[in-house]
This record gives sequence, C-alpha cells and structure tokens, in this order.
Amino acid sequence: MDHSRNTLLIKTEAKRLGFDYVGISKAEFLEEEAPRLENWLNNNMHGQMSYMQNYFDKRLDPRLLVPGAKSVISMLLNYYPSEEQKDNTAPKISKYAYGKDYHFVIKEKLNALLEFIKQNIGDIEGRAFVDSAPVLDKAWAKKSGLGWIGKNSNLINKQSGSFFFIAELIIDLELEYDGPIKDYCGTCTKCIDACPTDAIVSPHVVNGSKCISYFTIELKESIPNDVKGKFDNWMFGCDVCQDVCPWNRFSKPNTEPHFNAESGMLEFSKKDWEEITEETFKRVFKDSAVKRTKFAGLKRNIEFLK
Repeated sequence: MDHSRNTLLIKTEAKRLGFDYVGISKAEFLEEEAPRLENWLNNNMHGQMSYMQNYFDKRLDPRLLVPGAKSVISMLLNYYPSEEQKDNTAPKISKYAYGKDYHFVIKEKLNALLEFIKQNIGDIEGRAFVDSAPVLDKAWAKKSGLGWIGKNSNLINKQSGSFFFIAELIIDLELEYDGPIKDYCGTCTKCIDACPTDAIVSPHVVNGSKCISYFTIELKESIPNDVKGKFDNWMFGCDVCQDVCPWNRFSKPNTEPHFNAESGMLEFSKKDWEEITEETFKRVFKDSAVKRTKFAGLKRNIEFLK
C-alpha cells in the first residue's frame, strides 16, 4: 500500500469537503490521557454528566471502537460567525449554536469522506465520530498536530484560534502520521482570569460541573443559587474563555452556509428573548443544537439571568 499517496488523497478530499485542517495519528492507547481522565472523574468534575463515566476503556483506545484500527483522521471545521447578536443587553447564545446542529452537518461530510476512501483506496472498515461517542477528540487533534490544548482545555490552532468543531474518522488503514506541535500559551492566563464561575481550576483542568455551559445545557434541574449573577448574561453555553484568548484574534468567519444564524435570531432583543413562546422556539431552533436544552430549559436559563 502506498501510504503517502493514500494520505494525500484523504487530506485533499477532506479539504474539498470543507474541513479547514486535517491531521492523522496512529490509532493506539492514549497513555498520557488515561490518568488525567481518571483523576477528573474521581474528582466529580463531570457533575451530572454521568455518560462521561461510561466506556472508559473505549475513550482511551480507538481499537476498541473499530477493530483493527490503524489511523485516527482528525479534522477541524471553523464555526466562527461573521455576525453576532445585535442587542448587547440580550441573553447570549454560544457561537457554535447559531446555525444548524453541527452533528448533522459534520456527519454528512464524514460519511462522504469514508465513502470516498472506500471507492478510491479499497475495502476498509471505519467509523465517523462527532463528539457524540466515547472519543477524546481534543487529544487526537493534538496528537495529529492540529493545535495544542490551551489552559481553558480547548484545542488552539496557531493559524486560526479555537472556534472549531473537531471530528474524526477511525479506520483500519495505515497512513502517514503527523506529530504534535508545541504549546504556545506561554505565561498567559487570560482564560483562567476571565472565567465568570472560576471553572478553570488550574491550567488545562476545567471543572465541568462549574462551567456555565454545564449549567445552561447539561444540568436538568434548577441552577444553584450560589452562581446567581455570575453568568455574564449567557443563556446557552458560554464563549468567555475563547473570546478573551489572544489566539482568537486570528479567527475568520466560517464558509459553511449551514452555520449561518437561524431565522432572525441575531436580531432578537432582550424583550424578545424574555417573551419567547414555545412556537417561536420550535421555529427558530428547528434544526439547532439549542433544542438540546428544550424550551423549558431555555426559559429557566433566561429567568435565572433576571
């Protein structure tokens, strides 16, 4: 097998499908991540995200997800918007959720890439992943040289910052592998200093159960009163640690039409959000990741900000 030719074919097709960056690493046990993940879980930093405890071994070894796996192809897709919400007093939505739910958009591209590999290289086995399965996507993206893990635990790309979705194909085909790059955070602690709820407990360690994204999306019960007044007006997700990151001065608007904001959402005023009806919610967020919190959850979040 011509590893070099196959690698080039795959990377070229991934770019043609719209992925901004592609890197490949050898499918093997994530030695460095194992103790970190165990520690994070033992300290209950996953809060009520009990699914994080599931499939511990599979999270660390892609060969348990795809038997005979040889390569993990990591890809980044930019979601940085060209416009933001107009009313700066209105409750805020994380930029990743402005457009169509990224799971659908990316799954389609990944399936097309998998099909391309089968047609142009041969009968391979593989699976596509977009953060809805036990895959440590940031670890694989780091291993394949797409960036380094910042102190806010996000993957940062030297050319374009961190407003990216990460996706993988795990396949049983040997390819040429990329290596990691160095960490360029230096002594900067802007993300740690800016986090409204002090969720970044130390460099590279985020207590998920203290994160605004956790409270506004994952938590299904009432938001605890001790974080009242600390949400910096976020009603769905939070971008603070990315917005303050100096590397995001290199962010450029995405070129994926599906990520454009849903029907007039950016024009909503504070009053529009406070008076939103279930009918409007269903219309505006028909294909959006915001559906995850459901209408009742979004109303709870908006009320909590008052």
